[in-house]
Amino acid sequence: MTQDKYSAVWVSHTSISDFLACPRSYYLKHIYKNPQTGHKMRIISPPLSLGSAVHEVVESLSVLSTEKRLKESLVIKFDEIWKKFEGKKGGFIHKDIETKYKRRGEKILENIMKNPGPLKNLALKINMNLPYYWLSEKDNIILCGKIDWLEYLSKTNSIHIIDFKTSRYQEDKKSLQLSIYYLLALNCQKRKVVKASYWYLEKDKKPKEVKLPDSKKAEEKVLDIAKKMKLARQLGIFKCPYNGCPACKPMEQVISGNAEYVGVNSYNDDVYILDNTLENNDRKESIIL
Repeated sequence: MTQDKYSAVWVSHTSISDFLACPRSYYLKHIYKNPQTGHKMRIISPPLSLGSAVHEVVESLSVLSTEKRLKESLVIKFDEIWKKFEGKKGGFIHKDIETKYKRRGEKILENIMKNPGPLKNLALKINMNLPYYWLSEKDNIILCGKIDWLEYLSKTNSIHIIDFKTSRYQEDKKSLQLSIYYLLALNCQKRKVVKASYWYLEKDKKPKEVKLPDSKKAEEKVLDIAKKMKLARQLGIFKCPYNGCPACKPMEQVISGNAEYVGVNSYNDDVYILDNTLENNDRKESIIL
């Protein structure tokens, strides 16, 4: 039977992480739509804006030849891209907070220009706007996601996965992010994956290599979670295990009308800001690029 990708359940690192944190949070972020507009709803915050802006700058390099990547100042590129995140559009209620985050972004890019590392080497681009593959045709589940950077190792005709971080904190060892990127890289291009690294852009001069996961075990684990997500969708049951937790409460505030609408993003989502998110920005900066 021919599979229909439009009827499949699509899962990604973000949606899986949201589901594991709280099924209600997953529902509100990935399924629920504003009854007035028909759009999904998002909360914007300073850390998210910082990560998005830096990511856009770095992603723009991967389509350039190696000799052209660092000819133009990345800070100049960043300053232009930042205009999309100015003020409340980026979750900045106070100008001094925006100035602090913008300067952090500039310092990150200054660090990259001084220490480009693998960014000056050959890179591989998967020829898909959103890389995906059938995690299970039987279960009608697709795994998708964008990998930050694939360094091409010409001597061995192989690939090095690099995940950029703007967070100041180490990625949780239980995170499935690199496992998911590894599965996508294995199934969306033909070259062997021999390395994977996190690059904490604000503090490190180069990526830190991590152990590659076992592909079979990783796929089994991701598929098991994806099946639970599919079942929850079929049953329409998305309960918070704590009857209200830090993962779902912010979106509940948005739905209750206790957030400020600031516009529509490039994905046609309704975007909101919450005053109380500013209190936790310095502690919750885990941004996936």
